[in-house]
Amino acid sequence: MVQDGNLPLIIDGARTTRASVAELPKELTEALRTGEFHHALRLAIAYRGLSLARLRAHLALRGVQIGQSTLSYWQRGLRQPEVPKALPAVRALESVLQLPADALVVLIGPRLVRRGHQPAASFHDLRSGDMGSIVEDLLAELGAYPSSNHYNADLELLSVHDTITFDAEHRQVSLRTRLVTRARRHGPDRYLTVYNGDPGCRIDDVELITDEGCRIGRMRRNPDADTMATELLFDRKLAEGDIHVFCYEVRDDSGSASPGYYRMLRDRCASYLVQLRFDRNALPARCTRQVRARDDALPVVAEELACDMGGVSSAFFSDAGPGLAGVAVEWN
Repeated sequence: MVQDGNLPLIIDGARTTRASVAELPKELTEALRTGEFHHALRLAIAYRGLSLARLRAHLALRGVQIGQSTLSYWQRGLRQPEVPKALPAVRALESVLQLPADALVVLIGPRLVRRGHQPAASFHDLRSGDMGSIVEDLLAELGAYPSSNHYNADLELLSVHDTITFDAEHRQVSLRTRLVTRARRHGPDRYLTVYNGDPGCRIDDVELITDEGCRIGRMRRNPDADTMATELLFDRKLAEGDIHVFCYEVRDDSGSASPGYYRMLRDRCASYLVQLRFDRNALPARCTRQVRARDDALPVVAEELACDMGGVSSAFFSDAGPGLAGVAVEWN
């Protein structure tokens, strides 16, 4: 894509060229990739050292007439640019602020889509003790800025299928996940996943393997909390409404006998299926399908499940989350 890379720009008397994302400050780069429109706009204006009056004057030179108060509302998040009416103004802002083409456009998205989606729950909402902070610290190292609750928010979960395999010692040795997602707006190109091992887990030895639709990006581990956060890259930016299917597997045989498996759902999930595969010579005494509002709360749903002679117990959840959904396991 050509982005006028050889054309000089004049910003407050300084002659320069259009910057690439790699040349921008890290905080601004991350905001353009995963942040909200107003946050990215505010950082870009501050980085260029422009007053709103000066920014308005530069826009006027490009034939875009916009009020200083409107610019103030936009950068403070009090208003959102109207689509498609405001697209010329937003593209002019990209030019004046020397941002890559569409860097701000992809952050506004259709108002109806953004208005219809409620913010996802935070890990603090769902996890007891210090675990919520530990997870969010790991995600912050990946540039996810968890306080904004924005990570993974642009991907609607249509279907999740977890298959957990246990060995003869009742340990969880494999977790294979298949997700079907739909982009809520233009731009998402990755998914952040968090794995918490069972007690006794050696998180540094845990292996994550990708299959279709993604590859491993950055990974962060916290050995004290048996927790790992991983970035799964799609190798393309999804357009609004795109369906994307991807799979990955976590291999870990280092924990003790497992009490079961729960998926933490920060957002609504239309269809969630979890299947537990046991060694046929070490079947559980009981499996219970459960839904919890938090990890330390009593189940709001508790239904006993069958475990067939092949050693498989399955639980299906429709329109699940926010909260925890999964299967509790009791051993002989």
